Amino acid sequence: MGAGALAGTTFPIDRALSAELLGFEGIYENSLDAVSDRDFAIEFMSNSATMMMHLSRFSEEIILWSSQEFQFIELDDAFSTGSSIMPQKKNPDMAELIRGKTGRVYGNLTGLLTVLKGLPLAYNKDMQEDKEGVFDTVKTIVGSLKIFAGMISTMKVKTEVMEKATKNDFSNATELADYLASKGMPFREAHEVVGKLVLFCVQNGCYLVDLSIEQFQEASELFDQDIYDALNPYEAVKRRNSAGGTGFAQVLLAIEKAEKLVSE
Repeated sequence: MGAGALAGTTFPIDRALSAELLGFEGIYENSLDAVSDRDFAIEFMSNSATMMMHLSRFSEEIILWSSQEFQFIELDDAFSTGSSIMPQKKNPDMAELIRGKTGRVYGNLTGLLTVLKGLPLAYNKDMQEDKEGVFDTVKTIVGSLKIFAGMISTMKVKTEVMEKATKNDFSNATELADYLASKGMPFREAHEVVGKLVLFCVQNGCYLVDLSIEQFQEASELFDQDIYDALNPYEAVKRRNSAGGTGFAQVLLAIEKAEKLVSE
């Protein structure tokens, strides 16, 4: 209002008053910028693309965790469908659709950037192409967020299966190396010691926790009976209590901060 087609106006328009009456924070300081700028649309779609990227990554985890191979979670029927050919299969369709919609939002952002990249100042009719991408992005992200919230709130977490998975792998190998390092062994040497122990377990079909104290001490005299406490998955998580870590106390703190942020 008052910027005209590009160079302002000769009429006595109070642009600041117009902005105030319309509820805006202020005016564009440059009339050319007011007519030709679409940075607000680009910024919105860029933020939307970033958000969808995170939802897509989360969706990938959900798809993986709900598979027959993992079975860490089970999605509610409202957010799943049966397979068209396999009657026993439960497909995480909503997660897959959100993952797919991410490409749509990326496309809207790339489309507007491409429209604008060669335009001279000020307004050009090409700019009418900004509307469709912005409106479609709004519709896509609002729908995705609503579906995602429902999908997570109704999701069943199979804690027993997840706990079993932490005990039947070598994810606690780092705990072993940290244990030796805390006893004074340089981490590089500790890494090598643990690597040999893991290789032994792989070759003999067992896990680190299955080794006897004698076998541990054969690898290094620094091992003591408390090594089994260090290998406990629960204790391994609990000890990751540095700021921002995944220890229980830090996770609870992160939840508190998130809840406070949302409430504000």
